[in-house]
Amino acid sequence: MARLTQQNLFGDTPPQGELFAATPTPAYAPDLDKVRRRLERILAEARAAEPLCADFEEHSLYCAAFPSLLRLLPDAEAAQYRLDFEAELQRLAVAA
Repeated sequence: MARLTQQNLFGDTPPQGELFAATPTPAYAPDLDKVRRRLERILAEARAAEPLCADFEEHSLYCAAFPSLLRLLPDAEAAQYRLDFEAELQRLAVAA
């Protein structure tokens, strides 16, 4: 029995696996100045907050966002921001 072979209609083409080769994912580098400005703005709002008028939703948002932003900074700098933020949270909690 004779074997039938299919002719390559496209000539010498590379294997399709090369079409889907992994491309390197560009590294994400956050703008640390923007992160610092955001942290400073949050701290300023916390410092200006009146204990009896502290907005619970805003408080919850900041308590969630602040640690995420801190992870982007060098450890020593993040530690200082963390101390400042926790001091403001304590001030608001004690007075409430």
